[in-house]
Amino acid sequence: MKRAQLTALLLALACPAAAHAAPCRQALALGLDVSGSVDAREYRLQLGGLAAALDSTPVRAALLARPDTPVELLVYEWSGPQDQRILVPWTRVTGVLPLDTAITTLQTTLRHAEAAPGTALGVAMAYGAQQLATRASCWRKTLDISGDGKSNLGPRPRSIKPRLATSGLTINALVIGADDPATGDARQGEIAELSAYFSAEVILGPDAFVETALGFEDYTAAMTRKLLRELDGLVVSMN
Repeated sequence: MKRAQLTALLLALACPAAAHAAPCRQALALGLDVSGSVDAREYRLQLGGLAAALDSTPVRAALLARPDTPVELLVYEWSGPQDQRILVPWTRVTGVLPLDTAITTLQTTLRHAEAAPGTALGVAMAYGAQQLATRASCWRKTLDISGDGKSNLGPRPRSIKPRLATSGLTINALVIGADDPATGDARQGEIAELSAYFSAEVILGPDAFVETALGFEDYTAAMTRKLLRELDGLVVSMN
C-alpha cells in the first residue's frame, strides 16, 4: 500500500460512510495474519480455529444474546502493504443463519495466492480501522489483530496508533507463538517477547488486551477466550 493510499485510509476515519440505521451493540473486525511466515497448514488452523471459536457454545450464546442490538462481524486477512482481503463481509448476527453462514465461509475459504513475505502490521491496523469507521450505528467498535511476528514493512504500528486514538475504537491482539514442539520451553520466551511488542505497539484503548496462543494448534482455545472476554463483558453491562 502506497503512502497516499494509507493516508486516504486514515482520512476516511474522520468521514465514515453511511452505515446501517439499526442499532448494533458491537462492531467486531478480525484481521488474520497470512504473511509468508504462515504456511498452508497454519493457514487452515487459523481459519478453522476462528470458525470453531465462533461455533463454540459459549461464544454462540454471547453473539446471539441480544438479537435486537446484534453484533456485526467482519473477517479479513492481511500480509504485505498491498495484501488485504475480506473473507467475511460485514454480517449482522441477528440469528443462527447469519452466524452459521460466516462459520461455513471460514471453513471453506481457500488461500487466494502466495502471501507477500513481509508483515505490514501498521497497514493492517489502518485497514481494519477504516472498515470499522463505516459502522456508525454500533455502540462499540473493536479491532482484533492476530499475528505471529513483528511488523517489518510499511509504517510502524506505533506511528499509526495516535491517528486511530480519536476514532473511539479498541484494538486487541492475539499473539501466536512458535508452532514447533521441538523448540520446547523456548516458545515461552518467544511469546513473551512478542506479547510485549504487541502491548507496546498495537493494542489501543483503556480495556485493550493481548491474548496468546502457544502455536497455531492453540489458536481455537485462545480465540475462544478472547471472544468471550470481549462479548460477555458488553452483554453483562447491558443487563
